[in-house]
Amino acid sequence: MTSSLIITIDGPAGVGKSTVARMLAKKLGGIFLDTGATYRAVTVAAMQQGTDLQDLQAILDVMDRTTFDFRHEGDVLKVFVDGEDETQTIRQQHITENVKYVAGKQPLRSRLVELQKKFASQFDKVVTEGRDQGTVVFPKAQFKFFLTADSKERTRRRHEELKAAGTEMDFDTLHEQMSQRDYYDESRTVSPLKPAPDAIHIDTTDLDAEGVVNRMLEVINKRHG
Repeated sequence: MTSSLIITIDGPAGVGKSTVARMLAKKLGGIFLDTGATYRAVTVAAMQQGTDLQDLQAILDVMDRTTFDFRHEGDVLKVFVDGEDETQTIRQQHITENVKYVAGKQPLRSRLVELQKKFASQFDKVVTEGRDQGTVVFPKAQFKFFLTADSKERTRRRHEELKAAGTEMDFDTLHEQMSQRDYYDESRTVSPLKPAPDAIHIDTTDLDAEGVVNRMLEVINKRHG
């Protein structure tokens, strides 16, 4: 089966990609694919097994001996590593800080891109979000969006997310970490963060998730019906 409708949403951390993608998928009666969860799952497995995150072969070995399962339950993508539910674990800050070691290595990305495509092929309508969905993973997607927002606003949103999850973190420290992540994502040679040439840009600084979704639906309904 091949998806008849694929919508990609790319952008840096804190622009609301996951929230918007989840809402849009629900409105369209489709499936939400959080591609960042795939990289985080490998990071969790590698860290749990005491792997040197700068050792490419060691991480590839982890992938070979570990079973990763991604299940769509309601509007949530559940993540299982060797049968254990790690959906909450993958969002912990120490995982976020280390996921770059997995995301920046081409052999790892290639394997995870194939996993993402395989997951998407099971469903008729897919809304997928990440950093290279419209440029690398689904370059022929019918609709591509690229979200941006002021860096301080993005930090505020992530700060609130962490606080809601029970994690207290200094705002300035978080802002610096996110700025470093932006630089790394944008400057890496492997699938850098950048908008696809045909992506529609939406600045979410002064928009809530509903407002962003409504803008997307306007575009989709006008062209797709």
